[in-house]
Amino acid sequence: MTLVGLDDTDSRERGMCTTYVATRVAAAIAAAGGDLRERRLVRLNPAVEWKTRGNAALCVETDLDPDRAFDVAAAEIEALAAVEDPRTSPGLVVAAGSAASVPDSVAAFARRALRERIDPGEAERLLDDLNYRNRGWDGGRGRVGALAAVGAGRAFDDWTYEHVAYRELERCGTPREVDRDSVLAAARDAYPDAWDTVDRTEGELVCVPAAPGPILYGIRGDDPGTVRSVARAIEGEPVDREATFVTNQGTDAHLRPGRVGGVEDGRSYRVDGVVDDAPETRAGGHVHLTLREDGATLPCVAFEPTKRFRDRVRALRPGDRVTVCGEVGEGTLKLEKFALRDPVTTERVVPTCPDCGRSMESAGRDQGYRCRDCGTAAPGRVERELDRRLDPGWYEVPPCARRHVAKPLIRGGFDAPTHPER
Repeated sequence: MTLVGLDDTDSRERGMCTTYVATRVAAAIAAAGGDLRERRLVRLNPAVEWKTRGNAALCVETDLDPDRAFDVAAAEIEALAAVEDPRTSPGLVVAAGSAASVPDSVAAFARRALRERIDPGEAERLLDDLNYRNRGWDGGRGRVGALAAVGAGRAFDDWTYEHVAYRELERCGTPREVDRDSVLAAARDAYPDAWDTVDRTEGELVCVPAAPGPILYGIRGDDPGTVRSVARAIEGEPVDREATFVTNQGTDAHLRPGRVGGVEDGRSYRVDGVVDDAPETRAGGHVHLTLREDGATLPCVAFEPTKRFRDRVRALRPGDRVTVCGEVGEGTLKLEKFALRDPVTTERVVPTCPDCGRSMESAGRDQGYRCRDCGTAAPGRVERELDRRLDPGWYEVPPCARRHVAKPLIRGGFDAPTHPER
């Protein structure tokens, strides 16, 4: 077997898509006589600043001879990669063997590539040590992702599927023609086996991208047959080609355990703590709060594009024990989901006069409270039950704001009740 990894062939401004390049590489391999075993789409660290939106690297597994596979893949990258963009820096890695036979060092590299920033020099040294065939264009930073894609099959256990339909290339840059009603109906019928196809509350077709690349739509789910059947039910412009990928999307593989006071920029964490202050809505509609634990604090934010998720964050109260998940940048955790573990259920308030029902007033320092009209007294504040409109459990951003790699609550496997968005 042979593993063909590639990355960083696309451009935010000029379009193209690394999944499309990989699909063309797979077609060229098949035309050269190779059988295709698997196409793997690997989302890498979502916090690196040079990424395009999804930060995807690709691996094609085939029985074609490694040298022949390298030449075929290099020719397709040269023909298709958006190298006119100075931010685009393609890389190609070809390794003999199957995904299961990848060395421990490469599997470990793949896990780190999802959770850290890795210097391209480190990838190049490992490639030299392993004697893997590789090539870089315009700096070749993409060799980091290409090597990670080669190692991902051994590195991760949780996999989902995405079926991607591609436009005719001459249509790229024009509005996509996709029948809205057919997408909504297909998404409804396949849910929850296919997820994040639409955002029903926001009325958004999440599966249809806005970027100027060749993807027409992408359907994600837990079963390859389901995602293909959803795609078949969608009506719209002609589909030029399509492919089903095994992927780490929707798995939370980017999250690492962290602690308040011990996080670093450019990484994503799962952190436990206590809400330190009342959530505050600031300029732009972003909602901020602070988490504390063992004397340390961690600022957290739910950005405006997370829409209704911000209402869940606003419903938190000081003293609530929570778990928060998200990427850290400039010392602030950007909320993707949170779990309310131990909510505050009472608050201490000024007592009410039992005779007239009015709030009492302070009788002076350390002298309790007194009703000015009735003369009744109380020794201090009293406990009052809170009407909490937020039940314990997990809450998430809506599908329109979800990172590719973030795990939707509907997939299950969480350690508390879930409140999925759809």
